[in-house]
Amino acid sequence: MILNAVVFGFGSHEAAWRLPGMSPTAPLELSHWIDCARQAEDAGFDGLFLGDILCLQDRPQDHPSEALDPFMVLAAVSGVTRRLKLIGTASTSFNHPWHLARRILSLQHLTEGRAGWNIVTSSYPQEAANFGWPDMPGTEDRYALAEEVVQAVRALWSGWDGVARIANQTSGHWLDTPPPLVEAEGRFGTIRGNVNLSPEPWGLPLLAQAGSSARGLEFAARHADQIFTVQSDMDEAVAFRTRARSLVAQAGRDPDSVAILPGVVPFVADTEEEAEAALASLTRHVSLAHAIPKLERFLGLSLSDLDLDAAVPFTPADLSDNRFSNSRAGILLMEANRNDLTLRQMLARFAAGRGHLLLVGTGDHIARTMRQWIAAGAADGFNVMPPVLPSGIGAVGEVLELVRAPDRTRR
Repeated sequence: MILNAVVFGFGSHEAAWRLPGMSPTAPLELSHWIDCARQAEDAGFDGLFLGDILCLQDRPQDHPSEALDPFMVLAAVSGVTRRLKLIGTASTSFNHPWHLARRILSLQHLTEGRAGWNIVTSSYPQEAANFGWPDMPGTEDRYALAEEVVQAVRALWSGWDGVARIANQTSGHWLDTPPPLVEAEGRFGTIRGNVNLSPEPWGLPLLAQAGSSARGLEFAARHADQIFTVQSDMDEAVAFRTRARSLVAQAGRDPDSVAILPGVVPFVADTEEEAEAALASLTRHVSLAHAIPKLERFLGLSLSDLDLDAAVPFTPADLSDNRFSNSRAGILLMEANRNDLTLRQMLARFAAGRGHLLLVGTGDHIARTMRQWIAAGAADGFNVMPPVLPSGIGAVGEVLELVRAPDRTRR
């Protein structure tokens, strides 16, 4: 199975930055990311996965939302890792294909073939405003642009096919033949040229995408090597993986070549009581002034004048195309309805991992649950989202050993 460490800011939990002993500016410091990368490699993770948002989030006065460019971070930590795939997020909505092609290939060279691109279309209205758009387009339009951009990036990379870098100092020849001009056109404009960097000798970077909507999953089936999904129910995860593999086959690709990776947020401790206490401690630090507007944005629904201790009054049927994250919002509401959660309880789960699978307990309990998902065909691995960084990475090292123990036994 594939196990990536998802690292963003202070951790997956909204309140991680407020914990005693946490440096309040840690994600702006190189040492933080070096610690994350080293611990992830030591713990046995396969990849380091960095998210990104191209704006200040809602109410930045109440929550840290400054963020470094993920590809600069990954380039900086590449020298302290030897094995990890380094996967960075970049938006197809606000990046030109030529810049994307070279930036990602640059990381591929610097890491000797360990680079990955997490393809996103962006979703915050603030992102649209930052780049002069009147509003954020709907899902269909964003994915239509993403298709054009990704095809152009791949065309720039494949434009080097059959071209050898000979670097012959005696003859003075760098290439055996010049690459043919690449021509591509889309809403990004027109390309007639070449990216000035060949993928060789490292080959093409890994492509990842979080496609859970119908349109997003079709896109991921055509392009992604890893599909990052939000699932909190094993049966629904099995259905999602079955549908994804079918779409991959329809796209003419081998379903076994694409990994379906649900996100999992592990609170692990020596006892279940200690793990629950760790979750409760973080929950007490959640700022409702920040969490409620963020959940409203996520759902596209107003929570004003609602009783936080009453049952969640919404179902997935209440969602419209909020241009943010409809599929993930639907999963969060389905879980709330299924478990009769109050609005306060749903806020706590949202703050912990925005609807991802929340596992609280001992290492053995968490590993057993992850193995059950793999055995049931619900996942090919997991994107593990430590609630607190960097300490949470090392804390799940024991879990990874237990998860993979059956594989080592069979060998």
